[in-house]
Amino acid sequence: METNRRLWLKKIGIGVAGIGLINFNSFAAPPVTEDLVDRFENDAELIFLRSNENPYGPSPLARKVFADHANRSNRYHWDVATQLIAALAKKNSVQDENILLGAGSTEILDLVAKFASLNKGSESKETGNANYVIADPSYDYWTVTLDYLGLAKNKVPLTTGKKINLQTMLEAVNQDTKLVYICNPNNPTGTLCEREALVEFVTKISQNTIVLIDEAYLEFTTQQSLSNMVNEHKNIIIAKTFSKIYGLAGARIGYAIANKTVIDDLANLQSNTNNSVSVLSKLAAIASLKDDEFVSNCYLLNENVRQYTMRELIKLNCECIASDTNFIYFSLSKYNKDYFKQLANNNIQGGRIYEEQGKWTRITVGEMGEMKKFIKALQYAAAIHR
Repeated sequence: METNRRLWLKKIGIGVAGIGLINFNSFAAPPVTEDLVDRFENDAELIFLRSNENPYGPSPLARKVFADHANRSNRYHWDVATQLIAALAKKNSVQDENILLGAGSTEILDLVAKFASLNKGSESKETGNANYVIADPSYDYWTVTLDYLGLAKNKVPLTTGKKINLQTMLEAVNQDTKLVYICNPNNPTGTLCEREALVEFVTKISQNTIVLIDEAYLEFTTQQSLSNMVNEHKNIIIAKTFSKIYGLAGARIGYAIANKTVIDDLANLQSNTNNSVSVLSKLAAIASLKDDEFVSNCYLLNENVRQYTMRELIKLNCECIASDTNFIYFSLSKYNKDYFKQLANNNIQGGRIYEEQGKWTRITVGEMGEMKKFIKALQYAAAIHR
């Protein structure tokens, strides 16, 4: 056996010697060419006002992590997940056992969809009445999983003020409802549920039904998270993300807060529990949690730019809904110009029409310079059509 081992070492020694004739640095770190860079992201003239990203992020601390620790990407570093979970538990005043990491809150929403579908129950499978309740419009891209797995979508209209109608949603819940989804603040309308009413609603619904609260934009408000309710109410699941105010949308990192029993169930649906997120993203998230100044500055900048944008939209006869987020929901019904053509002509990526009646659309709040260009594009269209 030892002889065979020596022969093997001799053979690989020859191979290594051959490699030594080559510039090993060039093999380990190939030069970055323009072909390796997404040209779409390189277009300095393009203004991104479509996906509610933070135009100021990532934070300086997170950027330093990316720069300093890229060489750690060759290792799994399982312990980093443990560190991040501990930091998140502390931030949200829960225990480590109440946290589950995901590749953005999108993965968390997907896991909850699968979890709710698995709990449809034999009676609902036979009758075909298993359903989920969601406001309309609301963030529903993730619900394709629920639809595919056989849950019927029960859409509840918003109030006339474009707020989630908690009373009507409560009335829509029946014995076959397996999941109720509340996006707070709501996307795309930017409206916030009054916390006391939301607590009362969640307390009632969670007795028999899973309640998923999506708090992706809650950091743009001063409202307290519902994370303090998860231990007492096992059917409450909170989805959080680093994609918005923390500026880590491309890094894909989010998390769930829930009762330990629910976290365990969700973890069983995740093939590599707490490790679908890269090491660098986890390290960046840890750093971001320490950068309170950055978060505070983003909050204040967003407030200022959002108010400016709303004032200017109103001058252009665009009705706006008061927003508690980094985006604005407004009506094009009285604008009467080719809004989307103006966006395209000015290299601006905007939203779509969410409600045909009233032609309601959404625009992300970018930096002040970006929003001035956005308003100028709309003003120009209005001027040439006078």
